Amino acid sequence: MAESEEEAVRSKEDPIFLVMLYGQIESAEFPEFDELYCNYSFVYGQDWAVVSGLSAGITQTTKRGSCPKKHFVWNFPIDATFKSTNPFGWPQIVISVYGLNYLGRDEVRGYGSVHLPISPGSWIVGTRPEFVDPKFVAQSEGREITRVRSQGYIKLCVSVVTKDLWKQGYRNTAKKMVNSS
Repeated sequence: MAESEEEAVRSKEDPIFLVMLYGQIESAEFPEFDELYCNYSFVYGQDWAVVSGLSAGITQTTKRGSCPKKHFVWNFPIDATFKSTNPFGWPQIVISVYGLNYLGRDEVRGYGSVHLPISPGSWIVGTRPEFVDPKFVAQSEGREITRVRSQGYIKLCVSVVTKDLWKQGYRNTAKKMVNSS
């Protein structure tokens, strides 16, 4: 059997759906720092795979702006397409913000994660830094020396498109409300 025929048979047996994401890591506000850059990566369940685009990246270094809010502006493009047979493990984007310390070495300034929106459309997502592994707070090892404080936020603007999610029996669109008066 040819490879394309195998794929056609497999697609009938294991229907997949796609989640397409495009947007940008737009800006951040970290009042205590002068130069920052970001690393980003996607975290997703074992039934998920990236079929196009990058699963990780690094932005350029930027200096704090001179506007009144003194934002860091990256406008760094992100684009990825995921496939899955199961919504469990819905993709998250993890963003780590770095700057140089007084010795010129990279030092983490903040990090956070957010699930990709489940409904198609355009979204502006901002999140406070948090542990990359949320289970860390339930572990005893290492917690006694952990101190956490919020130092800023990141603005992430994304558009999401889904394909064939309904074939799995899932609906991700809002129902229209009908006024019966």
